[in-house]
Amino acid sequence: MAPPNEKLAAALERLKAFQAQGRSAIRSKELTRAMRELLQKHGFLQQVLKGWYIATRPGAGDGDTTAWYASFWDFCRDYLTERFGADWSLTPEQSLVLLAGNTSVPRQILVRAKGANNQATQFIHGTSLFEGAHALPEPGDVTELNGLRLFKPEAALVAAQPSFFELHPTEARTILAMQRDASDVLARLLKGGRSAIAGRLAGAFRNIGRDREAEAILAGMRAADYDVRETDPFRERLARIPYRREPSPYVHRIRLLWATMRDGVVGRFPAPPSPVNDIDAYLRHVDDIYVTDAYHSLSIEGYQVSPDLIERVRSGTWNPDSDDGDREQRNALAARGYWQAFQAVKASVRKVLDGANPGEVADHDHGTWYRELFAPSVAVGLLKPENLAGYRNGPVYIRGSRHAPLNADAVRDAMPTLFELLSEELDPAVRVVLGHFIFVYIHPYYDGNGRTGRFLMNVMLAAAGYPWTVIPVQARARYMAALEAGSVDQNIGPFTSFLADLVGKPAAPPVG
Repeated sequence: MAPPNEKLAAALERLKAFQAQGRSAIRSKELTRAMRELLQKHGFLQQVLKGWYIATRPGAGDGDTTAWYASFWDFCRDYLTERFGADWSLTPEQSLVLLAGNTSVPRQILVRAKGANNQATQFIHGTSLFEGAHALPEPGDVTELNGLRLFKPEAALVAAQPSFFELHPTEARTILAMQRDASDVLARLLKGGRSAIAGRLAGAFRNIGRDREAEAILAGMRAADYDVRETDPFRERLARIPYRREPSPYVHRIRLLWATMRDGVVGRFPAPPSPVNDIDAYLRHVDDIYVTDAYHSLSIEGYQVSPDLIERVRSGTWNPDSDDGDREQRNALAARGYWQAFQAVKASVRKVLDGANPGEVADHDHGTWYRELFAPSVAVGLLKPENLAGYRNGPVYIRGSRHAPLNADAVRDAMPTLFELLSEELDPAVRVVLGHFIFVYIHPYYDGNGRTGRFLMNVMLAAAGYPWTVIPVQARARYMAALEAGSVDQNIGPFTSFLADLVGKPAAPPVG
């Protein structure tokens, strides 16, 4: 009989084979009972529903949602394909949400399928799937996104319920703005004689300032002798947005998030202080708060960093070249990187206090902040040099969050848009709140996004004369919940209130 360690190794090899195939959903019948029980016992496998499993990380615990949220869409793809083959599709509404770049995990995913049972299937962590025996899209109206079968955007706009435009205005506007012209939408409207939908989509295009497309729909339908009455399906019009013909949904999405959230920030902050006349005095205050800031910012990220370690790093007595303990200590390397990045951020603060545009400064300098954060880990060989190259080239997930950050290609579209918005924004509170929020929403790096986002926040604060502000580790739960509300529900109110409560208040000292 094979010893227990060999049995576990064999089970892990089987699990690795599934992952090498790009599989997230694993059927119980694909593992022996002994393998399945062994993988579950050691935390490598978690049941989603009877007969279906996902791979997990040992030690995560039953309440940890990270593995499930990270694998949610891939699991749904595998589960639906196993059950229905190619005879399924997400609904028009869910298709539009995903095509608009919103990959947050919904509480319930809605699916159309041949042979569907018109019932909900409960998954783990409060999520579920509802399958309905509704009409599938025509073969020419199907597209795929990472293996998920969706309605093409033009077909989904025609098939979506009127309420979609009120419930998901950002996604609806994003898809509308991506249309090069009205031809593909109009062809589907004419084919089905959909005069009421034509009036709704004409009004939707006009809402975003695309009058040419609106008129094309109206003229095309009337030429075919359909009676069309234009209606606006949105609750409001966002006049500030330039709806350019940009193919990337993420550019539109970032611009729309900024525009829709902006009103939730304006007027919610304390009035900006008087302009900073003594730049050196301001920077001395920043130096004075360094230990407190480093302690809390690193602690938020899970590093066990003491004030003594921070002082050793600042004073230069931390010596990774001659002290094996210092060289190998993860926390010490993080503290050293934070000190180096802090010096680079101070240089950026000086620039904005000298009158430079804060968005342009952040655009130019944020890569330096990031490189300094991780240079010590590269220097001792814990990270590869290519980790300092810049934005990530693969996926990343936020522990316990339903928000899935943008894919690597999307990051390269979204980041320039963020800095354009920062550079154009005149309201200092909007720069502070949305600068930090959108940065971590995009999550451009594999690691260090929270620390870099807080650096960005403080550069924006300095530009308006506000003092350097520390987010205390004791408020971590409220901080993360506020970011989650913005990312998943597009509700920036909690995050605005959270930062407004902190700005200008004395920072709590480090503990220990």
